Amino acid sequence: MTSSPKQVILYTDGACLGNPGPGGYGVVLLYGEHRKELSGGYRLTTNNRMEILAAIRGLEALKLPCSVTLYSDSQYLVNAITKGWAKRWRANGWKRNSREKALNADLWEWLLNLCSLHQVTFVWVRGHADIKENERCDVLANEAAGQADLEEDLGYLQKASF
Repeated sequence: MTSSPKQVILYTDGACLGNPGPGGYGVVLLYGEHRKELSGGYRLTTNNRMEILAAIRGLEALKLPCSVTLYSDSQYLVNAITKGWAKRWRANGWKRNSREKALNADLWEWLLNLCSLHQVTFVWVRGHADIKENERCDVLANEAAGQADLEEDLGYLQKASF
């Protein structure tokens, strides 16, 4: 008898104090009565990288394949997945078109691999619209971005591309 995957709700947000600048991500994971918050930051990065990294960190925290509804206020993140842009960029050697490289290829690759382990539905929510868990992620991301002694975002520093 096969059991259904656990139903997990994941809220994510990224923030940057300046863009580029110090950045952070915030994650709220909900499963039944369980709740987990995650956050972290980097000394020099971009808002878009933190939005993608928030989704990565949330999915990485899952110990088993799950059915996940991921809420984000980043249209960049949600559209790149739901409209197939990220998969198309990967199929085209991380190019958006014949001339332009896709940005953040290192993170998109990581996220696409995690999405293949889980059943993930991405849902866009309006930012700063009094959605409790989205607001909490915003606080976590901004607090993380404002901490001292932040790590280096090596992918940003290397302008990573495959």
